[in-house]
Order: sequence, then structure tokens, then C-alpha cells
Amino acid sequence: MHYLEEIRKGIGEIIEISLLLIALGIVVEILFGSAVPFFGKVVPNLTALIESLGENGLVGLIALGIIVFLFLRRKAVRPANPQ
Repeated sequence: MHYLEEIRKGIGEIIEISLLLIALGIVVEILFGSAVPFFGKVVPNLTALIESLGENGLVGLIALGIIVFLFLRRKAVRPANPQ
């Protein structure tokens, strides 16, 4: 079962890096506009996601609740760094 824990940690790190890249993309797009090749459409994609959640009413609200729950649970489960 040790390998499952390693896989879980690896997936968690990939998700954390992805969230940092999304935050970086938002900042780059706000500062430089959509002229930057890699980060060109982060804000419109996030806006479309939020609009689609809003258009779905209760289902969108439940989906948003699940997403927030997963993010909060992820931060609560993260072990402390003993040094």
C-alpha cells in the first residue's frame, strides 16, 4: 500500500503545480494582455467555467461546493513538514 501513498502524493503535487500555473497565467494575462503565447486565454476560460456553473443553477452550486470542499480537504490533509 506504500506505492498508493506515493502515487497520491505525486498527483497532489501535479495539482498544486497546475494551480500555481493557473494563478501565474491570470497575473500574466492581467499585466500583458492576451499577447503572451502560453498564457493567452486563461481568464476567458475561467470566466466561461464560472458562467457555465452559474447557468446550471442548483447543479452548478453543488459542483462549486464539491470543488471548494476538495480544495479545503486537500489543505487539511497535507502533512506538516518535520525538519
